[in-house]
Amino acid sequence: MKIGTKKVLFKSFKDMPIWQETMNIAVEIFKFTEKFPKKEDYGLTSQMRRSAVSISANIAEAYGRHHTSDKINFYYFARGSVTEVQNHLEYAKRVGYLDQNSMSKFDNTLKRIYNDINKIIISLNSKR
Repeated sequence: MKIGTKKVLFKSFKDMPIWQETMNIAVEIFKFTEKFPKKEDYGLTSQMRRSAVSISANIAEAYGRHHTSDKINFYYFARGSVTEVQNHLEYAKRVGYLDQNSMSKFDNTLKRIYNDINKIIISLNSKR
């Protein structure tokens, strides 16, 4: 990955700021969904947690791939998981599990993550 004119190499996916941020949002979603009604444990709660952790998991998998096209595909999967989480949050708001303030906080973070993933995809595409 390039930052400015300097190429940055990470020793692990865990060193990547985008992975750290996506892992943090997954933890926040986990904690937030602990407040959901028990009847949602196998429904919305589970779906939100899985899609949230899928973002960082796909970024980690992209890191481990050798070929640029493979990396790009996993960043696309991560980006898709971002929009899946946004969808679940919108539903949670509409059914009354999430207030507007919390929704805005999550949504702003997820929009930033989505844009950062796009930048990575664009950078990788330019290498092909």
